[in-house]
Amino acid sequence: MKLLITGICGFVGSSLAKFWHNRADGTEVFGIDNFSRRGSEINREILTKMGIKVWHGDIRVNCDLEALPRADWVIDAAANPSVLAGVSGNMVSRQLVENNLSGTINVLEYCKKMNAGFILLSTSRVYSIEQLSRLEVSVIDGAFFPIEGQKFPVGLSCSGISENFATSSPISLYGATKLSSEILAMEYGAAFGFPVWINRCGVIAGAGQFGRADQGIFSFWINAFLRKKRLKYTGFGGKGHQVRDCLHPEDLFDLINMQFKSVGKNVPRIVNVGGGLARSVSLANLSRWCTEKIGFHEIEEEDRPRTYDISWLVMDCGLAEKEFGWKPKISLNMILHEILEHAEKQPDWLFLSGSLNE
Repeated sequence: MKLLITGICGFVGSSLAKFWHNRADGTEVFGIDNFSRRGSEINREILTKMGIKVWHGDIRVNCDLEALPRADWVIDAAANPSVLAGVSGNMVSRQLVENNLSGTINVLEYCKKMNAGFILLSTSRVYSIEQLSRLEVSVIDGAFFPIEGQKFPVGLSCSGISENFATSSPISLYGATKLSSEILAMEYGAAFGFPVWINRCGVIAGAGQFGRADQGIFSFWINAFLRKKRLKYTGFGGKGHQVRDCLHPEDLFDLINMQFKSVGKNVPRIVNVGGGLARSVSLANLSRWCTEKIGFHEIEEEDRPRTYDISWLVMDCGLAEKEFGWKPKISLNMILHEILEHAEKQPDWLFLSGSLNE
C-alpha cells in the first residue's frame, strides 16, 4: 500500500508517518508539507532519515499535488488546527479558508484522479458553540462537570458529545472550514466511488508537539510550566476549571488502520475520536499535576473569556467502539509523562515552536 500524508511534518502527520513506517509492513509512506509551521523542519529531518520521502509543496497549489506519485490512501492532516485561526493572530480569514477548505478540495481532486481512499482528520469544533455554551456545569474537584438531571440536547450527555450533536452555527471559522470539508469529502466519495472516512478528533497530544496557547495546549502548558514562563487561566472566572480530553496519536493510528480494513463494510463514515472522560482534565488539575512533578509555578487569572471558548468539551467515542471495537489505550498520565520527559530533554522547545514570540 502507498500512503500519502498531507501536512506530514506537523505533529499529527509526522507521528502517523512514523507509526506506519515502523509497524505496517508493505506500506510505503510519503507526504507533502509547506513548512509554514515553526518547527516543521525538525520533523522533516527525522522523517527523511527514516527513508520517508517528503515533498516541499502546498496543497493549495494544484500543480504541487500533480507532482506527487500515485497513492492508494490519503490522510489529510494539513490544516491550521486553531479555533482562533482567522480571527486572531497572524492568519487572516481568507488564508484559513484557503488552507483548510480549498486545500482539501485539491486533495479530493487528487483522490478522484488516483482512485485513492481518503481519511479526513476533522475536529470536535464542528459542534455548535451556542448549544455547548448553554450546558449547565458545576465545579467538582477543580474541574467543570455537567450537572446531572438537566435537560441535555440531543447528542450530549455526561459522557460527552456524540456524533448526532448539533453542528449549527456558530462553530467558529475554523469549525466551518472543517465541516464544509466533511460534506465535500462525503460527496466526492459518493460521486466518484472512492472510500471516505471522517474522524472528528478531540485534542491530540504527545511528545514532540509544537504547543501554543491556542493549539497543542497540553504540550504548551507543561513546557511553559517547566520553564517558569507566563501562564494564565482565561475566562470562566479565571480559575482554570475548563475541561478538555486528550488523545495520543498512536491511538488515532490504531483506528485509521481499522478503517483501512473496513472498506465495503456497512459502518458509519463519521466518528468521534477522542480520549473521553477517562482522559479529560481541567487546566487547574493539569497545573496540579505539574506542581507535583515539577514544583510550584504561579498562574495568572483573567475572567475575560477568549473568542469561541467553552467550559467543557469531552468526546463520546462510543460509536467508534461499537462499530470498530476501538478504544484508546494510552492513559492521560502516560501522555502527560511523555510530554514532560520530552520537555526536560528539549529546553528550547517553546522557542522552536514559536510560542515565546506570540
